[in-house]
Amino acid sequence: MPTSATMSPSLAARADQALAGLAPGYFALVMGTGIVSVGLRMVGADGAALVLLILAALVGIVLVVLYVLRWGRHPARMRADAKDPETAFGYFTIVAAASVVAVGLQQVGLGTASVVLLGIGAALWIVLGYVLPWQVLMARDGEPILARTNGSWFIWSVASQSLAVGLSGLEPSSSAYASLLGLFTVMAWSVGTILYLGIAVLVILRIVHFGITPRQFEPTYWVAMGALAIAVVAGAGIFAMDSVPMVDAARGLIGGTVVVFWCFALWLIPLLAGAGLWRHLIHRVPLRYTPSLWSIVFPLGMFAVASLRLGRVEHLPLVEGVGDVGLVVAVLAWVAVAVGLLMTLLRGLHGAKG
Repeated sequence: MPTSATMSPSLAARADQALAGLAPGYFALVMGTGIVSVGLRMVGADGAALVLLILAALVGIVLVVLYVLRWGRHPARMRADAKDPETAFGYFTIVAAASVVAVGLQQVGLGTASVVLLGIGAALWIVLGYVLPWQVLMARDGEPILARTNGSWFIWSVASQSLAVGLSGLEPSSSAYASLLGLFTVMAWSVGTILYLGIAVLVILRIVHFGITPRQFEPTYWVAMGALAIAVVAGAGIFAMDSVPMVDAARGLIGGTVVVFWCFALWLIPLLAGAGLWRHLIHRVPLRYTPSLWSIVFPLGMFAVASLRLGRVEHLPLVEGVGDVGLVVAVLAWVAVAVGLLMTLLRGLHGAKG
């Protein structure tokens, strides 16, 4: 009779199984950790901010290795994810993660490393921005697309805005470079804003026509709020950039939108929180760790950063106070999800040894 040891899959087999199922949006872990670090530095908690920035960078490196291994061992799974409307846009978390870490590096004076990361992020944004929508919309798998539209689609907008945030923080070395930088920064902000509007229409149509069940209301819907918040941060960054033709042409429009975006993001928070209660308390959907929970941490952290920045730029103490409270909430959310991740990893290791 086989023993429990022989019946249990080996550690290598379990690791390979986990690698095969690695979520396309797992870089949201880096995004959430990075933006909380940025927020903590804004309020003077430099030590904690540095720890989280280092952690975000290390986790990012580990995830890059894991994604490369997954491509080598399970290319069919990665291609399937890239065609699936419910998972494909999660790959844009790679772009956003690179940009958020780049912003953190700017805060600590590592400008060269920041430029390198933004360059990688921009290259991926261009490639993924054409390849993934083509795969989802043109290389169909035979199932309806609108019924499978979800909150992860907003990550496409977030990726664009994250580049705008990072680019707006660079210090150009010449007027020609400044003009080019201004052009790309405004373009990234504009593309992200238009994408948000289009995706919002699709998500609303999906809910109106097909409805949404408690289990379908996943944490990625919080990205709808986070995308607005990052547009505020990017817009404020562009507004503060040096005078160049493209920035001057867009400054008035962008400056007028950031307050509207912030207000709508604030309005969405009770709606999203209420939907979460509807999902978990009323309909008893189990609250357990999933990678998509990082899609709540990042929007909360980004809203806090947006509030702090908007409040300081526009001299709005109430908005800045909202940012202080929001940052506390974001830190608590980060701790809760991080504990969930650690417990999941420990259970997996224990199961493998058993």
